[in-house]
Amino acid sequence: MRAFVLPGILAASLLAQQRPDIQNARLQTQTVQGELGPAFRTAVNAQISPGWIAYVVPAVDRHNSCCQDGQSGCVCAPEQEGGHTTNLSNQVKLEGQAEMLVLYRAEHRQVGRIAFFSAGCGIDAGGLPVHLLQSVSPAGSVRLLGEFARSGGSLRDPAVAAIALHRDPSADGMLESFVAANQPEELRKKAVFWLGSARGRRGYEILDNLLRADSSPEVRSQAIFALSISPDPDALKAMIRAAHDDGSAHVRGQALFWLAQKAQKKAAVDAIWNAAENDPETDVKKQAVFALSQMPPEKGTPLLIHLAETNRNREVRKQAMFWLGQSRDPRALQFFEQVLTK
Repeated sequence: MRAFVLPGILAASLLAQQRPDIQNARLQTQTVQGELGPAFRTAVNAQISPGWIAYVVPAVDRHNSCCQDGQSGCVCAPEQEGGHTTNLSNQVKLEGQAEMLVLYRAEHRQVGRIAFFSAGCGIDAGGLPVHLLQSVSPAGSVRLLGEFARSGGSLRDPAVAAIALHRDPSADGMLESFVAANQPEELRKKAVFWLGSARGRRGYEILDNLLRADSSPEVRSQAIFALSISPDPDALKAMIRAAHDDGSAHVRGQALFWLAQKAQKKAAVDAIWNAAENDPETDVKKQAVFALSQMPPEKGTPLLIHLAETNRNREVRKQAMFWLGQSRDPRALQFFEQVLTK
């Protein structure tokens, strides 16, 4: 008896996980046998009038995407454009793991929209049919979304975002393939962003390699921003290295700007100061001065005063004086009084 009961309990649990709260819908369910692609394409080809195809997959633990205001207990309406937001929260779940509901709006045998929500959200389907696919493998979902991401158009960005939020190693490989040098630059930059924001350590490693070797300054600049929002502790080191060593003045300047947002880290402040003093490009030095002006006054103002007094580059001194004048800091006023009364 126990041999029959336990599998039944597990099957019921799995079914509960895969049955999201979909309301106001003509719901049809189907268990996927094998690869997702054939079942998905059959469902799309059967959809002449508007309808949704949906399934649930495991999501990264920091994923929280539900409705415009992000409040629990609300009902999301995917029929409304912009009906959800995507957040990576720092909340820790005490029980269970996150899941994501992926939806494809199909009409005239074509997919026109991709949306995704936390599986715990209530979904108002607006009276449309919803074809709910069950037992979908995360890797199969990633492969399917990868086709839409590479096809470009309006489906590219939501497909890349949905891939990044999968709790499955195949998502890392797919995003890494998107940042390859032979891919369109817009796809590369979108994948770079999500590698930093959602893929943890593996995302950092891919970005670090890209920052060292990629030939596109625009993609490397996007990698700097992605590293600035990465939770990996080594991301700061990669940003500092780029601020010092990158061959593009534009990329070094971007690194300085985003390092300024991490002013609580002494290493970031040191890197910015080093650029202001030693970078061979005056434009990068000026970007470093601007970065100092973006720091909290207790850190930035004394450094700007020191640059204004001592830096050998006239343009750097002028920039430091300009940003001190914008600061309204009493110490800046005192410095100006000293300069004017000498």
